[in-house]
Amino acid sequence: MTLRRIPFFPTLLVLLAAGVMIRLGFWQLDRLHQKEGLLHLYSENARYSSEVEIPADKAARERAWFRHTTFECIANGDTQPRAGHDSKGQSGWAQWGQCRRADGLPVEVNIGWSQAPAPIHYSGGPVSGFIAPDGQQGARVVAGQPVEGLQASAAPDPNAIPNNHLSYAVQWFLFAATALVIYALALRKRLAS
Repeated sequence: MTLRRIPFFPTLLVLLAAGVMIRLGFWQLDRLHQKEGLLHLYSENARYSSEVEIPADKAARERAWFRHTTFECIANGDTQPRAGHDSKGQSGWAQWGQCRRADGLPVEVNIGWSQAPAPIHYSGGPVSGFIAPDGQQGARVVAGQPVEGLQASAAPDPNAIPNNHLSYAVQWFLFAATALVIYALALRKRLAS
C-alpha cells in the first residue's frame, strides 16, 4: 500500500539524476588520474635540457609542453602586451609577438617583459625558449632570452596548471547525496500525510 503512494515518475527522475551525478563524479576521478599523469610528464619535460621541434599537431604539442625548443620566427609587426610576470615574479606586461615558422605553423612568442604596456615592433629572428601551454592562437613559446630592451619573462611552470578534478568529483557526489536526501525527506512527508 505504501509503494502505491510513492510517485513513480518523480522517483525515477530523481534516481536517474542522482545516477548521472554519481557517474560524473567517477568521470572526474578518471580525469584526476589522467591530469596527474600529464603533470608528471610536464615536470619531467621541464627537467630535460635537450631540444625538440614544436609539433604541428595539437595533441603531440600538448605532450611537448615545457620542453626547450629553437626555431626561426618569421614576423614583422607589433607585439600584443598582456599581463604577465618577469623572471623574479614582478607584475607587468609580457610582450607577445606573432610568428610563423618556415613550414607555416603560427607560433605566439613571449619575447620579454616590461613595466610599460606599450606594444613594441618585433621583426622576428631566432627564438630559443620553452614550449608553453597553447593559447587561443595555437602554439606558444616563452623566449629564454628577451629581445633587447626587455627583461626575461617568467618561464612557464607546470606547477601553475591546476588539478581540481578531486574537488569536482566530491561536488558531484555531494550533489547526488543532497538530491537523494531532499527527495527522501519529501517522500517521508508525503507518506506521513
